[in-house]
Formats: sequence, C-alpha cells, structure tokens
Amino acid sequence: MTPIAVTFMVLSIVIVWGGLLVSAFFLRSRGDVADFPPGASDDHREDEGIIEHDT
Repeated sequence: MTPIAVTFMVLSIVIVWGGLLVSAFFLRSRGDVADFPPGASDDHREDEGIIEHDT
C-alpha cells in the first residue's frame, strides 16, 4: 500500500472509532431522559381498540 493510502486508512479508522467512542461517552454521561414525548410508556393509546378495516 502506498503511504497516502495508509494515511487515509488511519484517518478513516480514527474518525469512525473516535465517533463511536465519543457517542458512547456522551450517552453514558447524559443517557437518562427527564420527560418523554407523546407515545411513551405512560401513554394510554393502547387502551383504545385496534382499528379494523373492512377489506
């Protein structure tokens, strides 16, 4: 492999794995959500019946 190919390979590995590590650390520090958007686990839409269509 040429030196330029090795350089770009190392650069791409650093970008991909670095992004994975940064996102994992970000989720670890701020992983909990204070309040959920509509449709979360406390939503009561499951109390309604299933929509049935005549086909």
